[in-house]
Amino acid sequence: MPDHSHPDLPWPDARPLGDAFFDRDAQTLARELLGKVIRHRIGELWLSAQIIETEAYYCAEKGSHASLGYTHKRRALFADGGHIYMYYARGGDSLNFSAQGPGNAVLIKSARPWLDNHSGAASLARMQANNPDAQGRPRPAERLCAGQTLLCRALGLKVPDWDARRFDPRRLFVEDLGARPERIIQTTRLGIPTGRDEHLPYRFVDAAFARFCTRNPLRRGQVEGRDYSLLDGAKGPA
Repeated sequence: MPDHSHPDLPWPDARPLGDAFFDRDAQTLARELLGKVIRHRIGELWLSAQIIETEAYYCAEKGSHASLGYTHKRRALFADGGHIYMYYARGGDSLNFSAQGPGNAVLIKSARPWLDNHSGAASLARMQANNPDAQGRPRPAERLCAGQTLLCRALGLKVPDWDARRFDPRRLFVEDLGARPERIIQTTRLGIPTGRDEHLPYRFVDAAFARFCTRNPLRRGQVEGRDYSLLDGAKGPA
């Protein structure tokens, strides 16, 4: 339950996720983050997006940054659950949260703009201004956060500001608004080089928004049981 008396809450009934939420197995965390809302304050506006796609990473498998060893840049990956790890991917910023166990984390792969009393039309307009298309025009809302770098650009999240930091409910937090996906697609991660455990099914997508994630796992030619599995989102973690 939210702590209504907490002086750091941005509004009385805010529900920021606590450290214990992140201190879980990376795959469990990746599933449980689906439906949660990232809130980032820019000036007087709260820019918000609901997570629809995640990827789990473990120190022991070759697809992870942590598998390359500890460095000062990667220190957040080796911290306890709930640290922010950001890095540059293809010229853009990417957002990750550390999970239970050194070197384990979840990459926030894509999301969708979230509008409510705290993030209204002005917030959406700011997100579109942050992340125009190649011609400088506003992106359609459903494509605004459809990828790890697009998400960070739309929300104004940058590596120098947030890498190796903790959440701050007055500036950046992840909120539980009670939404859970009915069905979750589990499949292989994207962009993992051949020979670096690219076969591991550590990518999770809210099936209701599969068309708006980085790459639709339900696209033509994909076969359930071979290319992906469907999980019951209502069951929660195993």
